[in-house]
Amino acid sequence: MIDTMRLEQICREAGHMALQRWPGNGYALESWEKSPGSLVCEADLAVDAFLKRELGRLLPSAGWLSEETADNAGRLGKGLIWLVDPIDGTRDFIRGRKGWAVSVALISAGRPLWGALVAPAREEVWSAKAGQGSWRNGERLVASRRTKFAGARVPADALAKEDQDLSLVGKPNSIALRVAMVASNEADMLATLRWGYEWDIGAAALIAREAGARVTDAFGKPIAYNKHDPRAFGLLVSALGIHAAAVERLAKRAAHISRN
Repeated sequence: MIDTMRLEQICREAGHMALQRWPGNGYALESWEKSPGSLVCEADLAVDAFLKRELGRLLPSAGWLSEETADNAGRLGKGLIWLVDPIDGTRDFIRGRKGWAVSVALISAGRPLWGALVAPAREEVWSAKAGQGSWRNGERLVASRRTKFAGARVPADALAKEDQDLSLVGKPNSIALRVAMVASNEADMLATLRWGYEWDIGAAALIAREAGARVTDAFGKPIAYNKHDPRAFGLLVSALGIHAAAVERLAKRAAHISRN
């Protein structure tokens, strides 16, 4: 039995560590490109190292998969793995904006068992446990119950021409926080049409699902975790009542983009 109180405490401490290094508090942060267009900063690495050490002590038998740690194929033989993005929304973090979070999930047999998002600049702690619901700052979450696709609220910068019947709402840089917006009924749908990594979505997907949202890839298929290739094409998180319509809306674009 895992000590969930200690687990949440570790995640909060990681959030505090990141907050101390956040330029929004005046910190002179060092950042660089780890690959073209992909930013990383010193806080990413510090938080990653802290979580790897502390979560490893909490559950030594679990494997590890993180955005900022070189992958080790040994995780594939583990029944449990930690899935971590030390700072999801690095661009907002570097720019001193609040749309970032520490994301931690515990994966069991390819499915999220426990997850947390700690967004200290927003004074938010989100958490979920499989079969037991999800919470933000102690308040039980109930996802959007929308049943009409037209007018659905989407956190994005802009809408494609074919999506002008939808409604824009504010978008944090962190995709995990955008997913969480569906869980908290601040959005009705979040959709991406690109290859993404498990660590971006593991915790948030569980939070949304436990709040009553539907979570799939862009084709409407379940998302598996702890795969050899830790990617999936697209993410679709929505109110249950509009999910089928969303899959239909995205189908041609998803098929075209995934082939290229």
